[in-house]
Amino acid sequence: MALKDLARVARNDDGIALVLGILKQRFGERFQTGTALRGQHAHTTTYIPAQMPDGVLFAQSADDVQAAVEVCAAHRVPIIPFGTGTSLEGQVNAPGGGISIDVSQMNRIIEVHAEDLDCVVEPGVTRKQLNTHLRDTGLFFPIDPGADASLGGMAATRASGTNAVRYGTMRDNVISLDVVLPSGRKITTAKRARKSSAGYDLTRLMIGSEGTLGIITQLTLRLAGQPEAITGGVCPFPTLEAAVQAVITTIQMGLPVARIELANTLQMQAIIDYASLDLPVGPCLFLEFHGTERGVAEQSETFGEIAGDLGGGPFIWSAHEEDRSRLWQARHDAYWAALTLRPGAKGISTDVCVPISQLADCIVDTETDIAEHDLVAPIVGHAGDGNFHVLLLIDDTSREEIAAAESFVERLNLRALAMGGTCTGEHGIGQGKMAFLEMEMGGAVDVMRSIKRTLDPDNIMNPGKILRL
Repeated sequence: MALKDLARVARNDDGIALVLGILKQRFGERFQTGTALRGQHAHTTTYIPAQMPDGVLFAQSADDVQAAVEVCAAHRVPIIPFGTGTSLEGQVNAPGGGISIDVSQMNRIIEVHAEDLDCVVEPGVTRKQLNTHLRDTGLFFPIDPGADASLGGMAATRASGTNAVRYGTMRDNVISLDVVLPSGRKITTAKRARKSSAGYDLTRLMIGSEGTLGIITQLTLRLAGQPEAITGGVCPFPTLEAAVQAVITTIQMGLPVARIELANTLQMQAIIDYASLDLPVGPCLFLEFHGTERGVAEQSETFGEIAGDLGGGPFIWSAHEEDRSRLWQARHDAYWAALTLRPGAKGISTDVCVPISQLADCIVDTETDIAEHDLVAPIVGHAGDGNFHVLLLIDDTSREEIAAAESFVERLNLRALAMGGTCTGEHGIGQGKMAFLEMEMGGAVDVMRSIKRTLDPDNIMNPGKILRL
């Protein structure tokens, strides 16, 4: 999507001036207007320019959030929710200025119900913080997007990650939310019961809404039992098609893989050099199995047989935590490894998701596109979901390279849509993918607009994201 196509949001300078004074008087030092701090709350990992808010409120409670939203609503001033700022499609930008409400100080773990396998947390709690707290309970929160993101932000962007093939995404692991709506009204979307048939599913409506329908102030989350044993390893393949076929066969056989990650040849070269791994350069799968000691050993051996039948292998796996941790740290460091392929370049990450049967064709066609346009762009994927990421390494001061990146992203999204896929499996729509959402969802986007207008008639809640109004 071209920069000229970004949604424009008109500034309400008079309203903003009034709100700045009111919030400063009410919150004192917890409300800041310094340029550097505002810049930190508008950073973007795309080529979309940063657009700063006019002020930043460090909320410490749901009452703080509600009070600030009520003030902004009264004066029709935009509100931009902010967790840890790890979103990838400009979700924290402020195209019309306004107030960034930072919930990072709302980081209490309120309750853990070990017998029910759930917990209640504030939105600023990060996934690592939660899992550290849970360490002695025999439970863990399984969603791992890579970054140590806030759980409120993960719900708002419908995050997933490497464990999604077994444990699902945030959509599957959030039981209930407390939300402050654009009017300032507080609601709870569900009770703590594991399932319900009561009314509309407001929890799922808020998950993935990217802060455009309200600000999450509390989450009730599903937890999983820590597995008795884990095995993990890496398996090389002669071709990308063979690697993807191994994924398909693994899924079809019902092998309970916890993680199955794909790296193409260029990405593996970067990973091997960055992490000093002794592996062949070529397409590889990173895998992990959770279960009993006997079960995970049998599953690993079975996968090794699947890989061997397709010309892959050997599948080098281990049950030792230090060996597994080294491999998965290398996978999680794929972004930093990729940056070494073109020192000084900026990494622009984009993602699509296709039916798993189309994954090999989509990635092969994408690799051909990359080569034909002389781009440097390694690929990693959550292969068990059909989701993959391309990291474009560009000079973001070059108009020509930005134009080439925009053109590539457009072709990638059109390719995924033509294969029955989606323009984003994880990153969300944000500012940059609104046109592709229209192509993907058609008339359903009008229903989304109707919901947005009903809940946020003045379009103050994270405007300029997901939908054009």
